[in-house]
Amino acid sequence: MGASQRDAIAAGAAPDLPLSPAVRAGGLVFLTGMTGSGPDGAMPADPARQFDAAFDKIAHVLAAAGLTLGDVVEMTSYHIDMARHFDRFETCVRARLDAPFPAWTAVEVAGLRRPGALVEIRIVARDATAAS
Repeated sequence: MGASQRDAIAAGAAPDLPLSPAVRAGGLVFLTGMTGSGPDGAMPADPARQFDAAFDKIAHVLAAAGLTLGDVVEMTSYHIDMARHFDRFETCVRARLDAPFPAWTAVEVAGLRRPGALVEIRIVARDATAAS
């Protein structure tokens, strides 16, 4: 680990934003919130496609850190119009994450940074190979 005891994982980094897609520190990997935009930056209108795309991006960043969705220990999801889409989101979560499920907090918000986004997902994963 670097002198600051944290290392950036730059998979899919947006060069114009002052953030890292993920940071490894103290045996944990903290992911920046991910929305369901596609590789071209377009936001799908279909909620299920957004949710799947967000988890695909999360899996990509975790893979760059040498981890999988099975290493996720905490998830916070921020939702627009949560009551309308939550069942569909939960179905996606169950398809992507296995028991024991991570700790999960779901929060309804008035808006997200990306226009058209219905969810932003923030992940913390455990790096079992990191020295404690």
